Amino acid sequence: MTSDAVPPAQPAGDAHWMALALEQARRAAEAGEVPVGAVLVKDGQLVASGRNMPVARHDPSAHAEIDALRAGAAALGNYRLDGCELFVTLEPCAMCAGAMLHARLARVVFGAPDPKTGAAGSVLDLFAEPRLNHRTQVSGGVLADECAALLQAFFRERREAAREQAEPLRDDALRTPAARFEALGDYPFAAHYVQDLPALQGWRMHYLDEGPADAPLALCLHGPGEWSYFFRHLARTPGLRMLAPDLIGFGKSDKPKRDAVHRLAWHCEVLVEWLDRIGPAPAVLVHSAAAGALAALLQAARPGRFAAVLCAPDGGEPAGDAWRAPFPDRGFQAALRALGPVAPSNVSGPSAAQAAALARQVHDAMGYSAA
Repeated sequence: MTSDAVPPAQPAGDAHWMALALEQARRAAEAGEVPVGAVLVKDGQLVASGRNMPVARHDPSAHAEIDALRAGAAALGNYRLDGCELFVTLEPCAMCAGAMLHARLARVVFGAPDPKTGAAGSVLDLFAEPRLNHRTQVSGGVLADECAALLQAFFRERREAAREQAEPLRDDALRTPAARFEALGDYPFAAHYVQDLPALQGWRMHYLDEGPADAPLALCLHGPGEWSYFFRHLARTPGLRMLAPDLIGFGKSDKPKRDAVHRLAWHCEVLVEWLDRIGPAPAVLVHSAAAGALAALLQAARPGRFAAVLCAPDGGEPAGDAWRAPFPDRGFQAALRALGPVAPSNVSGPSAAQAAALARQVHDAMGYSAA
């Protein structure tokens, strides 16, 4: 796996520098990126570090090695990195190998081999190409098990998330693992899903449907940064049927990776199709303060459908980590980036007492006598 002859024993310090590269890889994983990290070293001193960021930067060239090379060139004031060594947790691809050769690196050290795209011996070996005018020494296998384990865990979590539900998951979306919601003791509701609406384009939408079918109906909308957890107390209120969808990108619904998907007009289109599927039953539209704009769009799209529109009060109860539960890492957060904050401030949804009062308002609007 090497281009130039390398002594079997690894030079002193290789494991230390690879451990620093692994830290960068872990930071990439926490941000939802494929966990690859790199560090650039010269004369035994750390010059720069880098990690995978193509998702965050919308840049196919934003590999960990390129990130480290750019930072190193800026720090040294020269695009030639003579005498520098680069340590990276995964065997470089052809793009990164080419950049390393252009930078005139003295040495490249990688952790795990990459049998699919590796360009340091696995698929091809650019460093061994005799027609190139620079020779870079290459070593592989430093902390290889640790580097490979991090990658394997990352992709295993994503495969498991996709398998948890029978419905297919689009390649351009993620699905939050069910375990993320199991710790929420005050959200014990049955999950309902719809995936075949034309506007959904194959993404799966989750919704709550709680209460008797013949009870007054409250359609509940959460706003940006929130999800159906906002209405957990209203879902327990006797004598009320409550429907509460998770907008695509939030809660238990699928999480498209592209920020541009998340437009309020499109979310409204999805909700209109979903309401038409449910049927013509009259309802009261209940929304959080943050969902006012979406509620106005929905009311305009289906005039006459709602007997009343109510803004749900907020009890200010501590919500803990509930708002973050649907979003394990940055890769799941496109809707948050497009529409709302990572965690709403001082928002928890109606308290139990407020939910009971809200239910009475729904009864009154629908002409029912309160139970």
